[in-house]
Amino acid sequence: MINVGLYYKVKEGHEKDFEDKFNGVVDLLKSKDLGFIDGKLYKEVKCPREYMIYTVWKNKKFFEDFMKMEAYKNTVDYGKTILDSVPRHKIFGESTD
Repeated sequence: MINVGLYYKVKEGHEKDFEDKFNGVVDLLKSKDLGFIDGKLYKEVKCPREYMIYTVWKNKKFFEDFMKMEAYKNTVDYGKTILDSVPRHKIFGESTD
């Protein structure tokens, strides 16, 4: 398994848009066999426009394949209109379980 954090800062007034898009992507990933196990959305208490998406994947290859999907690219393009900064991704850990 692999755990990935994705960090985002959203433009003011677009928090709900971002949250709705997250829910749609998670629903899509869970409906297909793409190696996605789970995803949670966390909001920064001190700056509620900052988010972390914590995801769990079967392995790194599944995550990398997701990053190459057309649906992901479309979401990234949409994100450019509501994000306040460039997103960051961090792999927290990988196991062979």
